Amino acid sequence: MAKKKAVTKNDLISWFMEYILDHGKPPSSVFSFAKANNFEETLFYKHFKSFEALASEIFKLFSDNTQTILNQSEEYKAYDSRTKLLSFYYTFFENLTANRSYVVFALSNEKNYLKSLKSLHKLKKSFTGYIKNLDINIMDSNVDSLERLQDCGIQSLAWVQLLTTIKFWLNDTSSSFEKTDIFIEKSVNASFDLIDTTAIQSVIDLGKFLFKEKTCKN
Repeated sequence: MAKKKAVTKNDLISWFMEYILDHGKPPSSVFSFAKANNFEETLFYKHFKSFEALASEIFKLFSDNTQTILNQSEEYKAYDSRTKLLSFYYTFFENLTANRSYVVFALSNEKNYLKSLKSLHKLKKSFTGYIKNLDINIMDSNVDSLERLQDCGIQSLAWVQLLTTIKFWLNDTSSSFEKTDIFIEKSVNASFDLIDTTAIQSVIDLGKFLFKEKTCKN
């Protein structure tokens, strides 16, 4: 059988995820991966330098695809920043849930936490770029350097919040991951209330929810 002469990035991602799900581990080498899918090894390197780079691209696509879906909605474009972020979270985790077996393998099987974060660096870039473009209102400041610091701080906090939500989702055993939906609503509302410095009730509400979850599990 003649080998494929053209291989797209999406082809490689699809074959890689399928291999992971079928074998419970990554391919042993690019050579064996290419042989199993009947294409020349050199075609792989036109898109990725390694399996690690390919795996990182997968998580970036979850974010990119979420933003593409949302931006196609005129209703979404009319939302305020808080509602837009809630919409992002719900859509993003729908994407994760549709690929849960792969995501659980990719993140739960990482013995080294720092290595796990490394595989998410492209997701971080995509997500923090999205946060930056939300134009979240913060306290007024006439100092440019302070405003830049605030913007950077919001992006960093938003990234930590996303990681925390992913961790919660990975451990969520509730029907249809309904507890993750509750966590998303409470955590996003709490973060916006802290930024606006207008209310603390949602922060307390989030704390009660997490305390209840921990108590029930213990």
